[in-house]
This record gives sequence, C-alpha cells and structure tokens, in this order.
Amino acid sequence: MEPGEAAPSPAAEEKGWGEEDDDFGYRLFPDRNKKPQSFLVRSLFTFHNRCQLMLRMTLDTNPYAQLLLEAMKQSGCTVFNDRHFSCENCDGCVSGGFDSATSQIVLCQNNIRHQSHMNRVVTHELIHAFDHCRAHVDWFKNVKHLACSEIRAANLSGDCTLMNEIARFKFGLKGHHQTCVRDRAIRSILAVRKISKETAEKAVDEVFDACFNDLEPFGRIPHSKTDAKRAYRDFQNRDRYNANL
Repeated sequence: MEPGEAAPSPAAEEKGWGEEDDDFGYRLFPDRNKKPQSFLVRSLFTFHNRCQLMLRMTLDTNPYAQLLLEAMKQSGCTVFNDRHFSCENCDGCVSGGFDSATSQIVLCQNNIRHQSHMNRVVTHELIHAFDHCRAHVDWFKNVKHLACSEIRAANLSGDCTLMNEIARFKFGLKGHHQTCVRDRAIRSILAVRKISKETAEKAVDEVFDACFNDLEPFGRIPHSKTDAKRAYRDFQNRDRYNANL
C-alpha cells in the first residue's frame, strides 16, 4: 500500500484492535464496493481522465514499471491495463493499494496529482503484485508477509530516494535509506491493519534484513531512473542469456 503524506491515525495505533475488527484497509478505498460507472459517466470526470493518461505514460515510459511488467510476464502473470488497474477515489491518506482478492492495483485518482507521483505509486504497487505472483503471500493473516512486501516496495520503488526525502524535509547521512524504508513500511501496515504500532514495528524488524536484501527483480536498489534503466537493460540481457543456454 502506498501511503500519502498524512500520518496514520493515532487512534488506530492506541486501541490495540482485535483481528475480528480489521477490515484490512478496504475502508480507505470506498469505490471498491460500488457498482462500476459506465465509461461515458467516468469520462466526464477530470480526475479519472487524468489518472488514465498518467497511468498510460507510466506504463509506456517508466523503466521501473517496465521492468516489473516484464518480470511478471515471465512469471506467468501478464498485466493488462484495463483488467489490473483501476482509477478510483480514495481516503485522503493513501495514494494507491494492491487488492489481492482481485489481483488489481487501485490508483487514487483524487490524490495522485503529478506524473512523478504516479510513477512511484504504480511501481510500489507493482512490487506487491510481483510478490503476489511469485510467492504464497498471506496478506490477510500473516503480518510478517505484509511487512516483507512493504519493505521491498519502499526499498525498490524510489519511495526513499534522496530527493523524495528532502521534499519531505527528512534527510540524514549514514543508514538513512534503511531508516526511511523501515518507517514507510510501518506506516503502510498501520494504514491497512488495525494493530498497534509496536506490533507493526516488531513484524518489520523481524523480517527486515532478509526482505531489504531481496532485490528481485531489479538485482539492485534503483536509486534513480538511470539506475532503473540499467537494471531493466540487465534484466533483458539476463533473459536473452538464459534463452540461449
């Protein structure tokens, strides 16, 4: 889940909610439970048009997204724009989410306002989709599985690049990237699970080293678009090499 810049609700952190009360974050995506609008009706709304245009730009030109789409295709999970992406209105604190029940990425059309933000959200959620494709992720019952995918998404999507952190007025020196990844993973979990902050922190810390060092399918941490382009080129060359074995 791609959080917005608002902090998680303190009430959700303090109540110590039980599992039976958890709606798994669906409250943040109210359009999930509504009947889909006709294409004509949706086309009249500027937010929806803008979201669709920015999504197409991301899928056609962004090397982060292109690498992930190719990796998913090779894993037997081809992504189709109309089937696997949905531009919807969401709660103000989130920018996107991955709905594992439908294998669909939700893009918050009312909260994504510029192309670089769309690029980052699509990449973040495609990493969740890639994890869903390649592994038996128990999104709803195993918080460690969720924590691992959130760590990977924060680490590999560009969420924690130096420029993004400076824009958030958060920057440091040694180990700052790891700190950013940990913090954003915890925030994402708290946004979609009614558990205490301590429980979320414990889940993240227990799997952090293994999941932070799982760099598939990039093979590196892409700190910039240039890094992502190199990773995409290496991925394509690796595929060609394996095809000739």
